[in-house]
Amino acid sequence: GHHLPGQLGADHHPAAGPPVTALIEVRDLLVRREKQTVLEIEHLAVQKGEVLAVVGPNGAGKSTLFLTLARLLKHERGTIHFNGSKSTSTLEYRRRIALVLQEPLLLDASVRENAAVGLGFRGVSKTESDRRVGHWLERMGVAHLADRSARKLSGGESQRVSLARAFVLEPELLLLDEPFTALDSPTRARLLEDLKSVLAETSTTTIFITHDLREAERLGTRMAVMLKGRIHQAGEPREVFAHPADAQVAGFLGTTLE
Repeated sequence: GHHLPGQLGADHHPAAGPPVTALIEVRDLLVRREKQTVLEIEHLAVQKGEVLAVVGPNGAGKSTLFLTLARLLKHERGTIHFNGSKSTSTLEYRRRIALVLQEPLLLDASVRENAAVGLGFRGVSKTESDRRVGHWLERMGVAHLADRSARKLSGGESQRVSLARAFVLEPELLLLDEPFTALDSPTRARLLEDLKSVLAETSTTTIFITHDLREAERLGTRMAVMLKGRIHQAGEPREVFAHPADAQVAGFLGTTLE
């Protein structure tokens, strides 16, 4: 049904049926690199349709979290439940998620071919593949570049193709690792607004990693502050800014504790 923006889930009462399953839920996660603990997360849950912005300074463990959630890095301890199950095979899991990295990593092929690359692995028909690719190149503002070599794109155009390639998959979970870092301010601002509206339209569950507080505030429906491998606070961005959980969070946010 159609909800007004403020009413999402407002008609769900706790007594009505089973509790909502988080799309992804992490418990007691420990990741070590060279015998050093780089990530230790007691609990983190992302509900369906939520956009979680994970913020923190460089070296806080944000990229480690990204790699662990993408199942590209093994964790030493803990569980990652996907849609209520912890036994999803890595292959099956990777089929249901999409990644967008700092570097767009496009193939030496046309924009159209790049956007379609993940669909080949998923056995999507040519007709359906063409339809989705056409739609997403258009939606991300790069349809006019469809036949151009991906090697001849600007940074902003490359990242738009990278996002189209991710949305074409209709992922259940979208993981973004600082995708706008390398872009200049105006390019970044426009891309951020486009991504924000696409996420709202598609209700794609998203984990967005950034060290930029303004990006987190613009994009996130929730925000988690990561410092030294731990999540110090998670909540709605305005709540986190208004009420930092501790002095370290306040220091990172540049606010003072009341």
